[in-house]
Amino acid sequence: MPHWRLAPFEKLTPREVHDLLQARSDVFVVEQDCVFPDVDGRDPQCWHLLGRASAAADAPLLAYCRLVPPGVKYEEPSIGRVLTTAQARGHGVGRELMAEAIARLEALWPGRAIRIGAQQYLERFYAGFGFARVSEPYDEDGIMHIDMVRASREQQQA
Repeated sequence: MPHWRLAPFEKLTPREVHDLLQARSDVFVVEQDCVFPDVDGRDPQCWHLLGRASAAADAPLLAYCRLVPPGVKYEEPSIGRVLTTAQARGHGVGRELMAEAIARLEALWPGRAIRIGAQQYLERFYAGFGFARVSEPYDEDGIMHIDMVRASREQQQA
């Protein structure tokens, strides 16, 4: 089970910034063969969730995502740049990451729906967390995406 750390950008250590940018580059640019502007200017406004193999500062990064405040990308708060590193795949770390991200996002912005821009092939994965498709597929940087929304707890209970 990963050791989780959530921090706003200004509280990240230089090592954490390095490791999260390296992981994002490894997964989104190299593995997915997608040249795009990963450093998009939103990181300083976001919270960053890092899952390491242990509490040690230099422990391998296993999973990462950023929690985007409402109004920065969408009207709703969102979860973006979701990844698990190659060494963590196949062990359920991606599911742990999403569960942790949802819980942390709900604590930061209670009572709000959550919107994501998901890679289309992961629709079933995100549906397992209560996300539903709200857009037609669209091409983003050469990869088909869909917008998905997860209703707030209050909306789910109504």
